[in-house]
Formats: sequence, structure tokens, C-alpha cells
Amino acid sequence: ASSGFRRHHRAFMSYIVGAARSAIAKGKPDGILSSTHHPVDLMAKVLEGLVTQAGVPKGAVDDVICGVVTPLGKQGANVGRLATLKAGFPAETPGVQLNRMCGSGQQAINFASAGVLAGDYEVAIGCGVEMMGTVQMGSDTDLFNKEPTEFKKTFPYKLIHQGVSAELMAEKYGVKRPECDAYAAQSHEKAAAAIAAGYFDTQIVPLDCNGVTFNKDEGVRVPVNMEKLGTLKTIFKPDGGVITAGNASQVSDGAAAVMVASEKAVAELGLQKKARIVARVACGSDPVIMLDGVIPATQKVLAKAGLTMDDIDIFEVNEAFAAVVLSWMKTMNAPPAKVNVNGGAIAHGHPLGATGACLMTKLVNELQRSGKRYGLQTMCIGHGMATATIIENVNA
Repeated sequence: ASSGFRRHHRAFMSYIVGAARSAIAKGKPDGILSSTHHPVDLMAKVLEGLVTQAGVPKGAVDDVICGVVTPLGKQGANVGRLATLKAGFPAETPGVQLNRMCGSGQQAINFASAGVLAGDYEVAIGCGVEMMGTVQMGSDTDLFNKEPTEFKKTFPYKLIHQGVSAELMAEKYGVKRPECDAYAAQSHEKAAAAIAAGYFDTQIVPLDCNGVTFNKDEGVRVPVNMEKLGTLKTIFKPDGGVITAGNASQVSDGAAAVMVASEKAVAELGLQKKARIVARVACGSDPVIMLDGVIPATQKVLAKAGLTMDDIDIFEVNEAFAAVVLSWMKTMNAPPAKVNVNGGAIAHGHPLGATGACLMTKLVNELQRSGKRYGLQTMCIGHGMATATIIENVNA
């Protein structure tokens, strides 16, 4: 069959039939999740919540693909498989762990979708977990140790911290400090409004944390103290920099999972389609500036879908840094009213391996709530990469 036939024929479509997440906690060793949950347990509880929400027998799931960005210690040994078993799936249901850094959760969903389209799966779960208060970011590598090594001496690109890359991106795209701070404040305000309106209630799996029910994103802070925000130091570029702890994503704990099914599974299991996955891509970009891959990824996924920016109703662009989203918005001429409409990682946090699935869960639910049709999600990734996905609300 031609690629056009495969893309538009119902037999070659994949659908999101469930999407769930934990509330996102501050990623501290004594945080509400770090002090009460092992990463395997956290992922397992979200998987249980997902299958309950979707109404799918656990034995009908063909694979569980789990994003984890720092896969060692308590996040090692294949969390995907361990969480699947802990959640009570049959031993016959496999699980795998992957790492495409900040895009891991989104990549897990994209791989699940591709597996359904290929006919390898009828039902698959793309998910992710990260407990940054339990396993420290970067503890799986020696890339940023000061000691010179032969590997780094001969590596073809300069290896720098993402915060330095964010400063380079801000300089390249003409993003200023006041823009970043104003954007950060808006992220908190939008997230707080969404929480107050109950927009996240049905997507969050409540967790029992030593007798306390945890069901609201912990990092959201309103009212925003703009004066304090403006005094924070630009640690990656002390003189004239724009990136601060206040306009970058938070260190967080969380988990999320999205269930993808074929047309056949939808019919046989009586599932409710929430969205059709229209197109999915990953791309590479300059490894030094690192974070502007969201621009070519957006262009690439739109071209694959045969859509334009004007066709998209809601954008989820990961708020690794405000400068990334602002640079993307300027380049892509995106209307601010369509971007991260319920806040983003600056407000609710960025549990690295989980965020891609968290954002997709938010996007699916917001399309359903608003009755809008198309959503696009994209995420910048370390070493110069990006992921992007377009989904369609089949009920719009």
C-alpha cells in the first residue's frame, strides 16, 4: 500500500484510548513522593489508574514502553518491566525502558503508536517516570566532570550544560530577560487557573502518601512575586544572561502513561477513542545550541501530517526554559493564546522521563474539554534533538 493510503486508511491508524498521570511533586529527597514512593511503585500506580480509566484488561496490553532519563539505582533494572509486574499485569506482558532524555515519555508514546501502525501491537502503553529527588539528574554520566578524558578531547562537538545552551538560544533568537520572567509568571498563573477550574482532576491518579492524598501539582505558585523573580541570578551567564531558576523548569517527581490502540482493538474491546495520532517525528539539531530542535521538529511533523500552524488549535511546547518556548514562538509565529494554555513545566515541573507523557495527557484532555480538533506537542532534548507529535480529537 502507498504511504498515503496507510496514513489515512482506518486500518493503519493508532488511537489514544487513555491518558493518566500523577500529580507532579517537588523533586527533593524529603518531598511528598520521594519520601513515600519508589519509582517502580509510582509508575505502577499510574499504570493501574490508566487501565482502569481506559477499561482495558491488563492482559490485552502487548507492551509497556517506559521513559526514564537517569536509569540507575532505584530507576535502573528496567523500570518498565518491573512496574508492569508490580501493577499486576500478566507475566506475559513485556516492558522496556528507554532514554531519549527529556523527550523520553513522548518517544515512548510515539514508539507505541508506530508499533500499532506496524501491526506489532494491538494495544501498547507509552509511559515515563522520573523521581529527581531520589535519583539525581546527571548522576548517570561523567560528561561534565572537569577531568579531561580522551573521549572528550576527540569528541567533535563541545559538551556544555543545557543552561549554557539556553543562553546561546536566547542570544540567537533575540529573547530578553523581561520576556522570560513574564512568560514564567504566565505559566504559573495559567496552571493555577486550570487547577482551580478542575481541568486536571480526571487525568490525575490520586496517590496515598502516608495518609495524605496527593492529587495536585505541587510546584505551582501564585500570586507570582515579579519583584523577587527579577532578582534571581543568571547563573549560566552572570553578565547579561536571561536564564534563572525562576524561568526554567523545576526539578520534579512524577509519572504518566498513555494507552495507544489499533482500530481492531478499539472495536473488539469497546474502547473510547480520545484522539488519533496523526504524525510523530524525532529529529537532530545542533548539539551545542542543543535546544532549538523544536523548530525543525515542528516543521517536520506538520509536513508529515499535511497541516500548517494555522490548523493547530493547541500547542504543548515543553518549558525546559522560557527562552526555548519564546524562541520557538517567534520563529514559528505561533499565537501565544494557543501555547501551553494550562501552564507548563516552569509551573508544574519537569520530571524528565515522565514529562512527555504528562504533556500528552494534558493535551488530550484539553482537546476533549475544549472541543478543539488538532494538538501539537514538541520537546527539546539534550545533545541537540527534539520530538514532535500531532494528535486529532476524533470527537471534535
